[in-house]
Amino acid sequence: MVVNDGAIRTLSVDIGGSGVKVMVLDIKGNPLTERARTETPQPATPEAVINAIASLTATQGKYHRVSVGFPGVVRNGVIGTAANLTPEWVGFDLATALSGCLNQPVRVINDADMQGLGAIFGQGVELVVTLGTGFGSALFVNGKLVPNLEMGHHQFRKGETYEEQLRRSTLDKIGKEKWNRRLQRAIASLERLFNYDYLYIGGGEANKVSIELPQNVKIIPNVTGLLGGIALWKD
Repeated sequence: MVVNDGAIRTLSVDIGGSGVKVMVLDIKGNPLTERARTETPQPATPEAVINAIASLTATQGKYHRVSVGFPGVVRNGVIGTAANLTPEWVGFDLATALSGCLNQPVRVINDADMQGLGAIFGQGVELVVTLGTGFGSALFVNGKLVPNLEMGHHQFRKGETYEEQLRRSTLDKIGKEKWNRRLQRAIASLERLFNYDYLYIGGGEANKVSIELPQNVKIIPNVTGLLGGIALWKD
């Protein structure tokens, strides 16, 4: 489990609807390598995505364990939902399959949950939302994760869900100004629903946010989804 300097190195993997990213972290969660990225294969079947991960890891050097963020519900390494990938993922044991491919132990968690683990302070009620191909969400209470929230698939307004109103394809369709107005309404809705102390906004489209945010709302960089990988091994 260790290299010559005695350090455990964790390969962190972020599977998204549009991109797959990897990076190696030290025991404290600091990056040891540059982030590597490739487009998510289309169709995004389990075999194609695992092959993409394997290709990316060849650029990352040595590692001893693997943390994976997946865009859907995950229970004990098995995928429960995969709204933005393909139906073959449902019931797929990603942890076991990827471990067999990479010959290292693997732990898998929802991608927004992993991003939250890299962002939170660990005090009070903290909510994380990710804006990208879909709409991810994660909730923490005093640093403890409430897993598989999947807020994006709940109704938001005009008979549509948060994801339908705020996903990347909608942004492309309605434009940045209207999309930001919708996001402002979503923030107000989520604040009333969760009474959070802090809200963190991440994901690939977070850089499109142009509205003035409340003091307790913060934009987090997309790389946070990888940096949270070290927390999966804090038993």
